[in-house]
Amino acid sequence: MKYTAAVITVSDKGARGERVDTSGRAVCAILEKAGYEIAYRGIIPDETEIIKEELVKCADHLRVALVLTTGGTGFSPRDVTPEATLAVVERETRGIPEAMRAESLKFTPRACLSRAAAGIRGRTLIVNLPGSEKAAKENLAAVLGAIDHGLEMLFSSGSADCAASAGDQKTAPSMDEWLEEAKYCENAGKIGMFLTHSGIVRGTARAAARWGEKDAPPVTGMLFSCDREKVDAAMAEVREMPGIYYVRVWTNEGMLSVGDHIMRVMVGGDIRPHVINALEFLVGKIKSECVTEREQY
Repeated sequence: MKYTAAVITVSDKGARGERVDTSGRAVCAILEKAGYEIAYRGIIPDETEIIKEELVKCADHLRVALVLTTGGTGFSPRDVTPEATLAVVERETRGIPEAMRAESLKFTPRACLSRAAAGIRGRTLIVNLPGSEKAAKENLAAVLGAIDHGLEMLFSSGSADCAASAGDQKTAPSMDEWLEEAKYCENAGKIGMFLTHSGIVRGTARAAARWGEKDAPPVTGMLFSCDREKVDAAMAEVREMPGIYYVRVWTNEGMLSVGDHIMRVMVGGDIRPHVINALEFLVGKIKSECVTEREQY
């Protein structure tokens, strides 16, 4: 399953533009290589309230699966990332920072000084990483596999992926949630309109609806599946189209009944022609190359 992630660098100098953020960039690269979609990227100062606001925004509004912070985990009076994190999480996950410290101790005895914390807010996992690029990469590498499994458990009662077995119908995401998420995307100010597509299992057979076959029996259900890698590739193509700044796709899976949602698609862009072209291209590509539909009679 492909999860969304946010990477937040906590650094006074970085926020002022006085230091190049190499740790955040390195963390993003690791996540993307592991299959995560970077939904948000931020650089903020070492201020407790600002850190809390960013974490809440990522968890409650953007609804990303994983939030990684870099920086602010040491002994300096300005290092307040763990305190801000523990103030917003609902369930602490102490094993993650313990594993990171254990791995770091293999490289330096100073690893015991890390005060990194981790926890869960809603369905978002928040993990603190060190501020240095080297340490951030080492720490993330030590726990990323376990984090993947943890997210599977966190989303096991209603995830929106394409890997559910037949019979595991999923709940379609709210378009309002996607619109709220889009407000915080990097190019939100450039978006002038959104267009959406919703697919539903219909009782009229495809042969009757498209080709007028009067003897086609009514549909009682549909066996539906998708190739997530192909969907992701199609989304990547659309993101490269002129004037497109927001793309979201959800698909159902398994044995569906008449009236169940098949897919939902949303595209945001600058002007109507660009958005129309992008939506038509994406929906057409998904239907023709990414999904399999088998009507049941």
